[in-house]
Amino acid sequence: MRLHLERRLTIGAALLAVVAGLAPAATAHAAPTAPSAQTATRPAAQPPAPDLAGLEQVLRNTLAAGAPGATARFTGPAGVVTRVAGVQDRTTGAAMDPAARFRIGSVTKTFSTVVLLQLVNEGRIGLDDPVNRHLPGLLPDDRITVRHLLTHRSGLSDYTNVMFANTVPGFESVRNKVFGYKELVNLSLAEPRTTEPGVSYKYSNTNFVVVGMLIEKATGQPVAKEYERRIIKPLKLRNTSYVHPATVIKGAHAHGYLHPDQEGAPLVDSTEQTVSWAQTAGAMISNQADLSTFMSALLRGRLVPAPLLDTMITMTPTDTTNTRFYGLGLRRYDLSCGAQVYGHTGTVQGFYTYAFTTRDGSRSLSAMANTSNRGAANTALGGTLEAAFCGKPATAPAAKARGLAMTPAEADLPERR
Repeated sequence: MRLHLERRLTIGAALLAVVAGLAPAATAHAAPTAPSAQTATRPAAQPPAPDLAGLEQVLRNTLAAGAPGATARFTGPAGVVTRVAGVQDRTTGAAMDPAARFRIGSVTKTFSTVVLLQLVNEGRIGLDDPVNRHLPGLLPDDRITVRHLLTHRSGLSDYTNVMFANTVPGFESVRNKVFGYKELVNLSLAEPRTTEPGVSYKYSNTNFVVVGMLIEKATGQPVAKEYERRIIKPLKLRNTSYVHPATVIKGAHAHGYLHPDQEGAPLVDSTEQTVSWAQTAGAMISNQADLSTFMSALLRGRLVPAPLLDTMITMTPTDTTNTRFYGLGLRRYDLSCGAQVYGHTGTVQGFYTYAFTTRDGSRSLSAMANTSNRGAANTALGGTLEAAFCGKPATAPAAKARGLAMTPAEADLPERR
């Protein structure tokens, strides 16, 4: 286990709010009132410090569950702390590097949502417009709206369920293939719809393939240029890119690995691939620092105006636990200590990713494991959120952090193991 600790000068919370142009969430829409005698003397509750020993243990647990390597990066008022475990390249034995680039899977969906919401703000697209108004004849149901896509309530089947029914053979069949958007949509339409439009949440990569089509139709530009112009350059995300259909991750990067469908067979290095099967649903590359910068900037209101951000973070439950929610291209997890964190998860062959931040953007956690089809590894990695945002457990019986993980229904790829 290696420790990388950066100490940075920090700006006061009030000044950060001014710089970001964002009022504190609790008072953004309320008139100022004089504090009562009770509140005037009560110090503000301080969020718990991250449990660094717990973070280390979570990464060890992730390795024990089948990941060759894992890394986590926490950003807070005291600076930046990173922890790593294992290797990022099984061939060379190179240790996991917290600055390495990797494939972020469905965290791409949040980037795509930001671009689309900027187009909504510009009046080029309406959230409640039927998709077929902008892409005539694409979908068999005129009731499906842009909002339905962003909230996974369109009823469009996820084509990856069939594509990756067998993990490694499915991957090898598309590793170097280049799909067109319409080709992927047609794969979805060949399957039964999962629900009537707007009725219920059902995660589907197809939704965000269509989002990419809407972006390109509205702008007349490839999505790569829109990501670059609207997000990557303004935030100076030097390690973030959308290179589809190129297969190489440039610069220092982690290798991703698939566990074979047959027990005992060697791991498959899945690093180089087009990710054309995902495109605007999951083909971006980034690193932990850039992901934290992006999520923090988003929640601070630097990327979309306040009314649209409020809409984006208006959440509905995605399962019966009432701890997982989905808004517009954004998740919320409610942790065991009561903390609420916003961001997205990502699975692409060879990588699990978590990128989450607090509502005020002041504390952020990004974590990655370089495997993708070991559910136990994903569950273990989800424990980074508890360790980072909830701190040390208060009592011995609570010492075991609850793992949060993508269920098969909400992951980029169907879980096979």
